[in-house]
Amino acid sequence: MSLSVEREATAPEAATPISGRWSSLVKELLATRRVMIGLVIILGLIAMAWIGPLLSPWEFDERDFGAFRSPPSADHWFGTGSTGRDMFHLTMVGLQKSILIGLCAALFTTVIAALVGAFAGYFLGLADRGLMWVTDLFLVLPQFLILAILYPLLRDSGWLVFVVLLACLMWMVTAKMVRGMTISLKEREYVLAARYMGVSHARIILRHILPNMSSLLIVDATINVSSAIILETALSYFGFGIQPPDVTLGSLIAEGARQALAFPWTFWFCTGLLIVLVLAVNLVGDGLRDALDPHSKSRT
Repeated sequence: MSLSVEREATAPEAATPISGRWSSLVKELLATRRVMIGLVIILGLIAMAWIGPLLSPWEFDERDFGAFRSPPSADHWFGTGSTGRDMFHLTMVGLQKSILIGLCAALFTTVIAALVGAFAGYFLGLADRGLMWVTDLFLVLPQFLILAILYPLLRDSGWLVFVVLLACLMWMVTAKMVRGMTISLKEREYVLAARYMGVSHARIILRHILPNMSSLLIVDATINVSSAIILETALSYFGFGIQPPDVTLGSLIAEGARQALAFPWTFWFCTGLLIVLVLAVNLVGDGLRDALDPHSKSRT
């Protein structure tokens, strides 16, 4: 009896074994050229970011007082900055931090959007009005106004707090999409059967509704990685980003932009890595979207 009831509470999509569905998806992704190119580039950048500092003959805080703003050479592969620090080591550490910020911010953003949208769409009524009012408020308020108010309080709190702040600026549009899908999914037979069985609302949302919009959430999380990196770079340029002694590609670009014409190596190496990283993530995101969207016509 329990086995038959459990079958009633599963999604129609679950008729195909989950492992088989995901294995076929992986095969399709591996056969997509731009996904493979993006993955190879991302893995190469990750390896460079974590192995590069180990290969550098200079330490993160070490200064060469005889080589201020010197061009690339055998001693300093990416040259040095205005304080004599090795730009190769700084750029690799900045690449590390930018990757971590992008991944963590994308994860937090997707989790917030999924929970807010799913609970609003499932319960509707007062909960929906309250959550959507907060969502609309965040959409309407200028991001820089929020940052101007909160940043003086949070600037010395570390990069993880900055990641949470980024997530709070990015979740709203996805939450609205999740809400719309939840309103549709909650009327499916397997959700109605779960309610009839007395399954808790939270369990229905987490076990039956959110897994059936995993395609949207995976694609959204992937694209949010590049969005978070770009947003962090923009905020760093205006002085709202990661503060010393931490460095990111964004903070290095912000510092190098002031001397890009006279000392281009302080700007172009970190800028080039940022462009390559964002393009690679977008290649993977586009490939995921096409593979998970049955109506896509652009699979290559």
